[in-house]
Amino acid sequence: MGISGRSDGGKRSALSALASYFGDALSTGDAVRQAHGHDESYHEAALPDAVLFARTRDDVVDAVRLCHEHRLPMIAYGTGTGLEGHVSAIHGGLSIDLSQMNQILRVSPEDMDCTIEAGVTRLQLNSLLRDTGLFFPIDPGVDASIGGMTATRASGTNAVRYGTMRENVIALTAVLADGRVIKTANRARKSAAGYDLTKLFVGSEGTLGIITDITLRLHGIPEAISSAICTFPTIAAAMETVITTIQMGIPVARVEFLDEVQVAACNRFSGLSLKEAPTLFFEFHGSQASVAEQAESVQMVALGAGGEDFDWATDPERRASLWRGRHDALYASKALRPGAVVWATDVCVPISRLGECLIKTKADIVASGLTAPIVGHVGDGNFHVTFVLDPERPDEFAIAKDVNSRMIERAIALEGTSTGEHGVGVGKIGYMNAEHGDAIDVMWQLKQALDPHHLLNPGKVLPPRDGFPQGVSYAE
Repeated sequence: MGISGRSDGGKRSALSALASYFGDALSTGDAVRQAHGHDESYHEAALPDAVLFARTRDDVVDAVRLCHEHRLPMIAYGTGTGLEGHVSAIHGGLSIDLSQMNQILRVSPEDMDCTIEAGVTRLQLNSLLRDTGLFFPIDPGVDASIGGMTATRASGTNAVRYGTMRENVIALTAVLADGRVIKTANRARKSAAGYDLTKLFVGSEGTLGIITDITLRLHGIPEAISSAICTFPTIAAAMETVITTIQMGIPVARVEFLDEVQVAACNRFSGLSLKEAPTLFFEFHGSQASVAEQAESVQMVALGAGGEDFDWATDPERRASLWRGRHDALYASKALRPGAVVWATDVCVPISRLGECLIKTKADIVASGLTAPIVGHVGDGNFHVTFVLDPERPDEFAIAKDVNSRMIERAIALEGTSTGEHGVGVGKIGYMNAEHGDAIDVMWQLKQALDPHHLLNPGKVLPPRDGFPQGVSYAE
């Protein structure tokens, strides 16, 4: 039977079996369910029927087997910091909270890699690594769990130099929908043996399996770090600087963009006095000599494009001062309208099309009359719009939806993507057909092969498609 005809008796049977097996580790309390039914996005919450606090991989395996037997949906939960409704239980079921699976299983400084459980957060990992001279560079801006970052193929400010989760996950272990456990690869830095299952699970958002541990590539802490900031008369001038910098092969670690609305918000929120104009923030990693050379090269590029007030620093306090505005951007945006709802969205395009996409999006925002600052990890063509909306004004949400749709359609037309790092969840699912076309059938075939009863995070990533199941059925 489909969603509309699912069996309440089957659900009760499933929950009873889980309660008998897990005892106090299972919760059906309203507050716990509410906390696990939404993330940091504006998308409407959808509560699970119960929450399991898994402590070990065996807990996950046992829970998955019981859910598979009773056809109960399963949703993996990390820290709840996603932005596209990834953890909402839109068909009910069991939320499997992995936050207590937070052990760092192995660190190999010689091989520059480590293996951790899915609930380890990036700050926890880097705190432990500090004395090894290594660090994990992926920084999505929040203290997300590594399991969640793997499942959503996260990236962030350092991606222009260090890549995304896709480039930094060497192997992982996942529990499939029927309780089988697979390891996708060994620790070798490259392999030509078989299908690349690691890459398949990175970004699958819990729809193909529940990731329980991950082997990560680590990087050496740079000898020196320098930061710089530069303002520009136009967005086009700033994007010209970004494109030229990348084309010249200058190995910048971060290139971040703030439009004048975002800069003004950061000035107000963080007590800064930055010029309220399109602004680029840079960070350079390397030796003392190389970071100075990189900064000088970028300064020449920026000034040639019309940049002004290029300011760079190497000491930690000055660097922190330069970056404070960027780090506070989301909170600064929300503070523009106390009590507002924040809707953060993103796209990514080939870097040569970045200026065009940004400028047209900015024009749409201005014409709409909405408050919507723009920030971006523009070194890899990714930018974000943060709509700051009055929850009592449904017309604002409708206008924002229209602006967002035009931005995404524009990005896809420019051979880009509907989401550079937020993931699909429920928020971007409506654009998957336009982006992938008939490849959606292949994705559905993979889903059908690994999860034939559609139990793993159902209703996420894949849009409805004829010939494939669209719901779940509880077994009596």
